[in-house]
Amino acid sequence: MKKILLAIDGSECAKKAVAYVGEQFSNMKDLKITLLHVLPYLATSLWDDGHILSEEERNERKKVVDRWMKNQQLKLEPMFTNAAGTLTKGGIKPEQIETKAITDSMDVADSILEETRNGGYQTLVMGRRGLSPAKRLLIGSVTTKIINHGAGIALCIVE
Repeated sequence: MKKILLAIDGSECAKKAVAYVGEQFSNMKDLKITLLHVLPYLATSLWDDGHILSEEERNERKKVVDRWMKNQQLKLEPMFTNAAGTLTKGGIKPEQIETKAITDSMDVADSILEETRNGGYQTLVMGRRGLSPAKRLLIGSVTTKIINHGAGIALCIVE
């Protein structure tokens, strides 16, 4: 069975990648598509700010962190549902689609590469966000890092 890892994040480019996979791989019977979303680890604004927290501060911080995580996870189901709907409209059978979320990633690109290598996928498909060349040089992008560090991985970038 052929396995495709389709990394999505809710962006327009990710939606185009989903549509591409639906069009290109429709009616293939020996295919399994995994929709993957990587939720980056805690937002910087929610990190410990460097001082020793009192019990009360720790409890308040935990509430904020828990609320943030819950809100992030609530976004997953609609994103997966929409992507699966696009794939089925393209001819992929629902039983050929599975979802996976990584919720504690320190580095999104590394998490995608690790899942691709360890999951036995033949191809990684993802969209490329529209960063300007200047921003890409200054801050990089997940796609750029995957291209630079994805030796040996069959990679399809949809723009």
